[in-house]
Amino acid sequence: MDTITLNNGVTMPALGYGVFQTPPDETATAVTEALRVGYRHIDTAAAYFNESGVGAAIAASDIRRDDLFIETKVWVSDYGHEQTLHAFEKATAKLGIDQLDLLILHQPAPSRWEQTVAAYHALETLYKDGKVRAIGVSNFMTDHLARLLDVAEVVPAVNQIEVHPYFQQGAVQAAHTAAGILNQAWSPIGGITFYRGEGRSTLEDPTIGEIAAAHGKTAAQVMLRWHLQEGRQVIPKSVTPSRIAENFDVFDFALSGEELAAIDALDTGVRGGPEPDAIRDEFFDRPIPEA
Repeated sequence: MDTITLNNGVTMPALGYGVFQTPPDETATAVTEALRVGYRHIDTAAAYFNESGVGAAIAASDIRRDDLFIETKVWVSDYGHEQTLHAFEKATAKLGIDQLDLLILHQPAPSRWEQTVAAYHALETLYKDGKVRAIGVSNFMTDHLARLLDVAEVVPAVNQIEVHPYFQQGAVQAAHTAAGILNQAWSPIGGITFYRGEGRSTLEDPTIGEIAAAHGKTAAQVMLRWHLQEGRQVIPKSVTPSRIAENFDVFDFALSGEELAAIDALDTGVRGGPEPDAIRDEFFDRPIPEA
């Protein structure tokens, strides 16, 4: 497994396993399969409501804790300094671990910026206390990031954003690189472009298909390889054992510069996920249960 070194010296696997939209009662089985295949980074979130399933898989595994990289996210309803400190306690209790490898804020929530900043300062406290090995954010755009960096003591190690061939966010990625922040791609194979039953599927793109055929790989594997060669960390998701294994099998080939450029040229600039500046009070106010 290739690794990436974060801005504080912590290393994380370049390829992780995500559990977004994985039903809570299926999560332990899916994560157990991912660990069997070889994944050592698991990405979850309080708002996925499946941290306990991840914890069950960790507990049942014979893999040493030091060999796992566990990442989760604080939901907006738990923003605020004391609330976020408690969110850490809820998350670790569900996961069955004492220390998190990476803890990030799930949304910038600009309409609640004071609480967002207080939540980030809580992450800094947890980091300084050694309770988390790295901290970061998710879905922060360049303006959100600039505002945060103005008041932060610890530069985020990671920003997890939507990146796939049809939506690449080049300016956001460049801002991260300039600040020493890792680009972590959610929906790395463009699932957001097709799982809702609307839009064109990246899996059926002819350019990606031609590159895949040339390497004897699938479209998904080509997209994951594209991310890895461009320096992004990726967290594909699936509950299907064959696809879990397929997504992991991306370290035995390399794309040429021309192939990378051809995928770069597919960017449409059209976001598939929610607009980060949207005010979504009912969604943001969803309570996160205690452990």
